[in-house]
Amino acid sequence: MEINGVEIEEDAFCEAFGAVFSRILVTAKNEKWAKIAAQITTGYGTSTIHCDAEAGIDIYVSADKTPDNRPGVILMFFKNKKEEMSNVVMNRIGQCVFTCPTTACFDALDNSLVPEKIFDIKLGANLKFFGDGFQEKIEGKYPFEAWSIPVMEGEFIVQSIAKVGKGIAGGNFLIIGKDQDSALEAAQKAIEAVKDIPNVITPFPGGIVRSGSKVGSKYSFLNASTNEPLCPTLRDKIDNSQLREGDNCVYEIIFDGATEEAIKTAMKLGIEAATKVPGINRITAGNYGGNLGKFQYKLNEILS
Repeated sequence: MEINGVEIEEDAFCEAFGAVFSRILVTAKNEKWAKIAAQITTGYGTSTIHCDAEAGIDIYVSADKTPDNRPGVILMFFKNKKEEMSNVVMNRIGQCVFTCPTTACFDALDNSLVPEKIFDIKLGANLKFFGDGFQEKIEGKYPFEAWSIPVMEGEFIVQSIAKVGKGIAGGNFLIIGKDQDSALEAAQKAIEAVKDIPNVITPFPGGIVRSGSKVGSKYSFLNASTNEPLCPTLRDKIDNSQLREGDNCVYEIIFDGATEEAIKTAMKLGIEAATKVPGINRITAGNYGGNLGKFQYKLNEILS
């Protein structure tokens, strides 16, 4: 199969995993401060291999679509263990949104892979205690319980309860190019193509992974290590290289999403955008032989 003259590797599929996630809306006085809050709150959130969560910016929201009629940004946080989700949200919102000038914070979960498994975690219901007894419950303004916490700037408004849904982590595809410039441009085009798709994030820096990993290592203290079959500098040094002559750079795009539809849509649009860049040799996907992830998406099916 080819798209825009770029080979889509036959029978390639990505292997993704079930995860829990929260979806949080942060509003601010203007887009500048919403963006600052978003960037700080989702920092150090690339991979649950070591980070407390996979975190990223979902979409930006106009003022007419937020509870307080201010511009906002929706953030998503993904975690393997449901019992750890409360701490992830509390720590990141408490340290990075609560402290940021002009922000307010609301739950934004609107879709989940398994709706009947959605559960609640305390957000404002816990953060309110920072008010040291001066916090006040907001009555009648919102269709949900919220709190006003006094701060030196004025007040911080936060929804009392946030919801956690069941989603998918690790949807992906690989861009294989003739050189770094073309592969990076293709990866950037892919990220640009998916930035407005709701309910999905690309948690790595700029949405792009340059250091894809495999499970395990020759070193017992590591649970993940470099994916050597896809490293160009090792092509002539190992027996299991997956790279051909002329394959000199590989980037991976990883998606975490609320639903299969969100993941598949993002993969399709991202691949189509990447193949429009000259110098791309082929597109494939990362998997573990189909033995680990519950969700397996064949590229030819997604693109057809």
